[in-house]
Amino acid sequence: MRTGDRDFYTVGRAAEEAGVTRKAIRVYEEKGLLPPAERTEAGYRLFSGDDVSVLRFIRQAKTLGLTLSEIGDVLDLQRGGSQPCGRVVGLLDAHLTQIDRAMAELRQLRSSLLAARRTADQARRSGQDAVVCRIIEQKASKQAVSLAHSA
Repeated sequence: MRTGDRDFYTVGRAAEEAGVTRKAIRVYEEKGLLPPAERTEAGYRLFSGDDVSVLRFIRQAKTLGLTLSEIGDVLDLQRGGSQPCGRVVGLLDAHLTQIDRAMAELRQLRSSLLAARRTADQARRSGQDAVVCRIIEQKASKQAVSLAHSA
């Protein structure tokens, strides 16, 4: 759709061009990530090419793990005339730290599961299938003792 010298997109077309849903656009508008859309006389929302670029940016930032709040901060910096790359690097570093922590916890969990699995296999070979429940109970008891000692 063309209005004056500018091309405008309906919400459906803007969503398609940016690779997001109509509902996502509504959410982004409500959260202030997009400026209020222009409207036709019939009340239909119209989005500019710049709006579609912002929608693409939001989609890409979300794929990198940024929250809508963080994306809003970055957009506010950019709209205020600042270069937001330093802020983006800080956010990405924080997310990498979170991921590293989660991966370490998952490695520890995997190690515990493998140990429990070995114990369960040994118990099954020796005819003591019921030991699986005791394995979990023993693990819980050890954690309770560990927590009590650390408190």
